[in-house]
Amino acid sequence: MSVFDRVVWFLAIWIIGLGIGGLSLGNAVKMPFRVKDVLPVLPAGISWPVLNTFHSAVDLLPYFVGSVTPSNGSIQWKGACFYDNTANLEFTASDFDQPGLGGGILHLKTDAAHSWTCMDLYVFATPYRITWDYYFSSKEHTLKFDSWEEPAELEYVKNHGVSVFLMPSGMLGTLLSLIDVVPLFSNSVWGQKANLDFLKKHMGATFEERSHPWRATIDPADVHSGDFLAVSKIRGRWGGFETLEKWVTGSFAGHTAVCLKDEMGKLWVGESGHENEKVNMAE
Repeated sequence: MSVFDRVVWFLAIWIIGLGIGGLSLGNAVKMPFRVKDVLPVLPAGISWPVLNTFHSAVDLLPYFVGSVTPSNGSIQWKGACFYDNTANLEFTASDFDQPGLGGGILHLKTDAAHSWTCMDLYVFATPYRITWDYYFSSKEHTLKFDSWEEPAELEYVKNHGVSVFLMPSGMLGTLLSLIDVVPLFSNSVWGQKANLDFLKKHMGATFEERSHPWRATIDPADVHSGDFLAVSKIRGRWGGFETLEKWVTGSFAGHTAVCLKDEMGKLWVGESGHENEKVNMAE
């Protein structure tokens, strides 16, 4: 090992020790960084083995902070970076030609950061939209909703508010966790294997490969109202989404539908999953 390498290792150990040991100096002292904040700038031989033990696909799961409505005042919570956070929502007039809908502004105040290098990553959602933002300074931030999508979203926000989710691993942890997830969306044999390995690792699921393509012809006369159809994709973009959907719900079906017969005996398939919560009927 060269002198330079020894110096780098010494500095790395000193930085990690300071980031950990500084916690015992008391609450009155704010450390300039924590070990997880500075690991990415260290040599790859030091940082990656440690980072890989900190983060996995589980770190992609958001933490529900609360719902903000104009009527409930404000909510307060402790973040991963900022320990003192509050949020409130106000309605505004619409910027577009949609009288009666209007929009809104979410005010989010961050304070008491645990270090100078951390940041918090948030997801904001209603049944009609999902957006995100990140904050690395102690101040009041605003997130503007120019206009609600439709009257139903406005009514939902009035009654239930905008849901706020914290990504507890922060920006860096979330990006590192994607390493375990990105291969799932590859439309290739490699992507298919990644999906199968992911389900086996995180759900204990095993799949038996058939020796040749298999197809079944179903007589509509044998189908009854209430019969359940389940589809499971393990390859391509939707295969990746369905794998994550199975993981977070505990289901082994990525998409479902229900068979229905009307009074004339005609067979229909009811399929949900549309953003407007309406049901699509197909013969």
